[in-house]
This record gives sequence, C-alpha cells and structure tokens, in this order.
Amino acid sequence: MNRITTMAGAALLALTTGVSFSAQAADVVKIGFLTTLSGPASAPGVDERDGFTLALKTLGGKLGGVRAEVITVDDQFSPDAAKQGADRLLKREKVDILTGFVYSNILLAVAPAAFASKTVVISANAGPAQFAGAGCSPYFFSASYQNDATHEAAGKLMADKGYKRVAVIAPNYPAGKDASAGFKRFLKKEPAIELFPKLGQLDFATEIAQLRAANIDAVYFFLPGGMGVNFVKQYAAAGMDPKIVRVMPAYDADQQMLSNGDLLAGVANTGQWSADLPNEQNRAFVAAFVKEYGHQPSMYSSQAYDAAMLIDSAVKAVGGKVENRDALIAAIKAANFKSVRGGFKFAANHYPIQNQYARVITKAADGKYVNNMTQTLMTDHVDAYVGECKMQ
Repeated sequence: MNRITTMAGAALLALTTGVSFSAQAADVVKIGFLTTLSGPASAPGVDERDGFTLALKTLGGKLGGVRAEVITVDDQFSPDAAKQGADRLLKREKVDILTGFVYSNILLAVAPAAFASKTVVISANAGPAQFAGAGCSPYFFSASYQNDATHEAAGKLMADKGYKRVAVIAPNYPAGKDASAGFKRFLKKEPAIELFPKLGQLDFATEIAQLRAANIDAVYFFLPGGMGVNFVKQYAAAGMDPKIVRVMPAYDADQQMLSNGDLLAGVANTGQWSADLPNEQNRAFVAAFVKEYGHQPSMYSSQAYDAAMLIDSAVKAVGGKVENRDALIAAIKAANFKSVRGGFKFAANHYPIQNQYARVITKAADGKYVNNMTQTLMTDHVDAYVGECKMQ
C-alpha cells in the first residue's frame, strides 16, 4: 500500500512494502530518501531512485530481513525545500536513516539537522569536502566518493596525455569548487581558464565564447543533469572542435548524455565504477537494471544500489535494532556487503577507499553509445582531506 503526502510541494511517496503504514511497527525500518526528482537537474535523482528501488526489489522489499518503508522526498533542486522535507522526515516520520542526495548544496543544507538528531546519513552521491576533513561526523557516510576524487582522476588522465592548455568548466557550488580543486591537484598546473557558471544554467553562449578565445587544446567539464546536455549541444552548434572536449566525470556520462553520443564519441570519463567491471555482483546488477528499465545504469544508479546494500548489511548486523545508533554506525563502517564496484571499504572519515578508472564513450554494434573501461588510473585511492578528520 503506497502513501502519498504533499508538503510545500515536496512529494513523499512510500515506494516499498506491502503493509499499511498507519501504525509504526518495531519490525519496520524507515528510510528517508531525499533526492532531486523534478526540473532540468533531475536526471541524476531519477537514476538514484531507480538504483535504490531495484536493490529493494532484489531484497524482497526488506533491509536486513526487516520490512522496509522508504519515504521519498523530491528536494526540487532547492535547499529550502530540502530542509522542509528533511524536517518532516526527521521529526514526524522519525526515519532511521537518511539517504539519496545528488547535490552537495542540498546535503550541506540538510545534514546539520540530521546530525543533531543523531540520524545516520548515507549519501548515494554528494560527497562534499566539508564532511571529509575537520567537519567529518560519525553520523555521515558516503556510499559514492569524496567529490574531488573523480576530478583528481581526470586531472591525472589529462596530465598523462600531456595537454598544454586546459580549460575547466564546473558549476558555481560546493561540488563544482571541489571538482576544480581535485582536478588541479592532479593536473599539477593551473588551467588556462576556469569557468564557473551558475548551478542549473542552461545557456552557455558566454562560456563557449570564452573557451574559443582561450586557444585551448583540451576541455574538462563537470555539468550535471541538463547542464551537460545543453553544453554539449551548444558547443557543437557553435562550430567548436569536438575533439577538444576530452574528459568529463563518469557520473555525467549517463543515459541522458549518451543519447547525444554522436557528439561525444571518443570522449573519456573518469570514476570508480563502470558497467563492464568484471565482478559477479556488478554483472547481476547491470543485467537486472537493463531488464527493469530498458537501458544501462548510470554511476548514480550504481551508487544508490550500493547504498541500499550497505544499509541492508548494517541492519542485518544489528539484528534490526537500528535504534542502537552506536551499533548501527559500527555495522555501516564494517561495510560487509558485496559492492558493484568490487571491494568496498571506508577510510577513517567514512568516505570510500577505491579505485578510479578511465572509460571512453563508444558506439556499440547495435548503434547505441556505451561507456567502455580503458584503464585503472588510481588504486585504493584515499581522499585528500582524511588526515584532517578527527572523528568524535
């Protein structure tokens, strides 16, 4: 039985469980899933939701053997709407765990209230530097990456390729700043030009003119959701050399972006997962996702799937007693689950220690564009901020 509640325009939908929610039972684990499901920035949030929902279907609607109630909130790409939705989840719904989160500004707006209530937050995407170093919290875990990491791998790839005049374009918000910092850390030189358009911007005429004037030989772009699609189309329409767009983060090379594969064939992307990673859990996940949704999963979907499996392992380890926060945190940190990316373990700041790969956009035999892994760029990579974390 599904329940739909509307509050300040944020839709709350119970996705899984076949029981009535009129009374709160001790044998139900409640998950608040907060993500972006509306507007031009929503594609990553939809992918997150699909990955998490598939995991729950695989688990028979249970987490750790306990019936699961998942209450999904559309944050509307607005920190204010997200805070209102999170307030409802924390105070009225009294969820046991908060997860989801595409955008770092949303996570940063919501997390303090969750931490104050001692509610565990497991991010399925956003991984801001603020929670990796001095601001780390025992109540925060990332099932994805620290924001800088994917961009560090891109910087290394571009440095290895020997490009001379490199441009970086990323949104002007916390994850965009993390992107630039990580990219430059491994590029090991200053870019020829850095551009920071407004998050959610869809017209890039000014930025493309600046790129044209900068006489660059390589572009790295991080533009999530509709931003990236519009940038690529406008870049091509402006007559810019398509070969100059060299690298982007793997989570931007999603199904939405691959529909424009004719403009991106041969472009590399970097991240910690690929649909062709050769491990049993990943093969099963990709096959189930394609069967369920009719297309390959994105990195967002893979991370949300892992987040659900991580929660499943932790609830199982504490025997369903999720109210014991110390035990729950210890069980999450143990990460005793099979990840689609292979081995999975947390650093001291609760961010993953993991490989970073390069992929390339390639036209498959059926005419569709896919990502093929080409090399391992970093092995057991740890983020740059962990040494600043003094977990309390």
